[in-house]
Amino acid sequence: MKLASLNKGRDGELIVVSRDLSRYCGAADIAPTLQAALDAWDITAPKLRARFAALQDNEITSFPFDAAACHSPLPRAYHWADGSAYVNHVELVRRARGAEMPESFWNDPLMYQGGSDKFLGPCEQIAVADTDWGIDFEAEVAVITGDVPMGIGAGNAGDIIRLVMLVNDVSLRNLIPAELAKGFGFYQSKPSSAFSPVAVTPDELGHHWHGGKLHLDLHAVLNGRKIGAPNAGVDMTFNFPQLIAHAAKTRPLGAGTIIGSGTVSNVDRSAGSCCLAEVRMLEILADGKPVTPFMQFGDRIEIAMYDEHGENIFGTISQRVVEYTEPH
Repeated sequence: MKLASLNKGRDGELIVVSRDLSRYCGAADIAPTLQAALDAWDITAPKLRARFAALQDNEITSFPFDAAACHSPLPRAYHWADGSAYVNHVELVRRARGAEMPESFWNDPLMYQGGSDKFLGPCEQIAVADTDWGIDFEAEVAVITGDVPMGIGAGNAGDIIRLVMLVNDVSLRNLIPAELAKGFGFYQSKPSSAFSPVAVTPDELGHHWHGGKLHLDLHAVLNGRKIGAPNAGVDMTFNFPQLIAHAAKTRPLGAGTIIGSGTVSNVDRSAGSCCLAEVRMLEILADGKPVTPFMQFGDRIEIAMYDEHGENIFGTISQRVVEYTEPH
């Protein structure tokens, strides 16, 4: 099934969306919000699946679906942790600046906990005060979990994945080095992320979801120009069950926890990249200096994933970068 949240109130209003993303019907009588549905998943999921089936069979009143009317599926979350599962991407970035990569990166996932008190909607503007901060997009895949017990093994963690969605993990690249140099991680360099209009259950992805990975191309288009479409299932060193187990090693995770994959990246660079930092690093390795600029005011980034029939699975993240002005 496919679920979304209308942009109503701080936590949105839960709706069920048709498979082709053309129509939706209300679901607030089952659960007012997606978080409420996740909190009581054993009760709400069968009812939501029945509602989805009725919507597919035109047995219930429906309305035209508009991604621009949606917030991110979870407008805010109790927990948002982003991994860096494509280790070849990490290796590339470090190699471009002449840094060796520790061998442990291949068997121990990188992960940081990001701000989750307010996500951006999938069509909401990215407001930044200064382009000198190095505005970048990061196209990723993410999962939403149910309640995860502390110390769960990767072999069992896959059963707790409730939904899958896409992410634009906005990064301010030029602020990152100084923050990391303090030895205390990201904060100012990681503003609000945005997620796809629709979150889908793993079964909806069919054979494309296997091995705890989503085996489809993730498309990143900047100002109408394709930056890349690498396959999200290829070269993913750590799958989602492994990332969940890593996050839950020393603490339980509450229902509604979001775990991100990190920037999707393939060793075969012919499919392009899912962030400008990688594009620039490849330019440094090839020519000694970057040519591609980071995003400027007015730029638009679009992130989407399509099935083998060309159908948009999650809806499109479509965001324009604008100059932030302080409210008065």
